[in-house]
Amino acid sequence: MSDVNSKKLDRIKSNIFSRTVSLAKFSINAGAGLAGQGLNKIFKTDADGAISWNQFIVEQAENFSKEVGELKGSIMKAGQMLSMYGEHFFPPEVNKYFKALQQDSPALKWEAIEPLILKYLGTEKYNQLEIDREPLACASLGQVHRATIKATGEAVVLKVQYPNVDLAIDSDLRAIRTFIHLLKVLPQETMLDPVFDEIKEMLIQESDYEQEAKKTEAFRQRLKDDPRFVVPKIYSEFSNKRILTSSYEKGLRIEDSLIQSLSQERRNQLASHFLDLYFHELFIWKDLQTDPHAGNYKIRISADGKDQWILFDFGATRSYSDDFLNAYHRMIKGALVNDPDMLRNAARDLKFIYDNDEPLLVERFEEFCNETVEPFLKPNDPRQKGPVDADGNYDWKTTDLPQRLSKRVLEIIKNFKWRTPPREILFLDRKTGGVFIILSLLKAKMNGRPLIMKYLESIK
Repeated sequence: MSDVNSKKLDRIKSNIFSRTVSLAKFSINAGAGLAGQGLNKIFKTDADGAISWNQFIVEQAENFSKEVGELKGSIMKAGQMLSMYGEHFFPPEVNKYFKALQQDSPALKWEAIEPLILKYLGTEKYNQLEIDREPLACASLGQVHRATIKATGEAVVLKVQYPNVDLAIDSDLRAIRTFIHLLKVLPQETMLDPVFDEIKEMLIQESDYEQEAKKTEAFRQRLKDDPRFVVPKIYSEFSNKRILTSSYEKGLRIEDSLIQSLSQERRNQLASHFLDLYFHELFIWKDLQTDPHAGNYKIRISADGKDQWILFDFGATRSYSDDFLNAYHRMIKGALVNDPDMLRNAARDLKFIYDNDEPLLVERFEEFCNETVEPFLKPNDPRQKGPVDADGNYDWKTTDLPQRLSKRVLEIIKNFKWRTPPREILFLDRKTGGVFIILSLLKAKMNGRPLIMKYLESIK
């Protein structure tokens, strides 16, 4: 969930027919724009032709992002999800607008959201609550309002889903595929079916608040005796498939000046706890909250220095099979302990590489994996290129590792035939990248190797 900006919508196009018409009009206009450019302009081989084509796709991507922002729902969420992969195959000019969908998301006005709350809860339950008209946060699928249970005075939050989100998933995904195909911004051999299958599955899950309630309760039970973390309590009497009510948990955003002014030691401790939670999800529970957006976490400062993480939004929690994660764990360990055979065999099991791949591709993939685990290498490891001190404390804020990894991926795509990664990787990559960003926001300087090696000891 993101903070609410000042702009608010009177309504969204929730009717499937009106959404389809709106998106069809966009596609027709984009197609007309393509024809209007003139083939002799767009497909020129000189610099003027390249500039003309780039300007055209930028204009269409900008128009698409504006249209999607007004529609909200699954098309906006799918656009956000695609931006994770977009770094690897979309032109930067296009992916910029997919990324923009994650930013300023306008909320619905109270006059539009109140009837939904009344419909979802029913009159009797609705009258038991005192609901704030101003939303606390909003996103593509719904928005959050603070409320008070009149009988008990308990402070709660209501996550209210926008109408017909689940019904529009198929048509919205088709619209995005049409847009991508229209602009011809991908290599012809690119197979996006696995990516869209994974996105569809996650969208169906995220639009089911009963499922999210179960996942939230599962994490609450796992962490109930761990004082480092707080998971909101679910109020089932005020929750169903379209509305989710949980306890209001007060805390500060990671970017808050009070968090940023904490001592390096306390910020490192918070970072270590967050990393440990990630490893529990990845190695022990095999159940990951795959949307580690900064807005899904808050920090509760304690006078005794035992600060706590408050964890929100378990709608994107994904379980992974033992077969997949066992191979993934071996690939991580192979890179960390510099065991090329373990790394290569695990990568084959995951279908990142194949027996008939040319040696140079395998070498480039291994180099990418070795660089990915850089924050956990020994300080004297010759592969270590990051900002690390003699004690192995890695500077998560100043490193240029994300840029180096993106450059490596682009080089692989440019020089070798594009291969769609395993579908499970889509949201696992989102999780890993999000964890990195959280530690960067905390300006952590810490040695994470002893922590991860505890989880890798039994991996063979």
